[in-house]
Amino acid sequence: MKSYYVYILASKRNGTSYVGVTSNLVKRINEHKEGAVLGFSKRYNVKKLVYYEETNDVQIALQREKRLKKWKRQWKLDLIEKENPTWRDLSNNFS
Repeated sequence: MKSYYVYILASKRNGTSYVGVTSNLVKRINEHKEGAVLGFSKRYNVKKLVYYEETNDVQIALQREKRLKKWKRQWKLDLIEKENPTWRDLSNNFS
């Protein structure tokens, strides 16, 4: 069964954030970190994985991404704080 991930990257604690979706979280986060993803995340140096969710349904993942992108900034900060209160880079667990 295939997994899909909705993720939030941040430049730093309470900094600029980016919401994305992917079917390969490790590869996608590495692309962000290496600057291979052109656009917002590269322009604003948003590379720290601070939150992610996993689902087996691509439609649910896409809907969740769209919903999170429309959320108020404070709601996203609260979501991150609830799951990752120290704002550690969760991609450090990928090794």
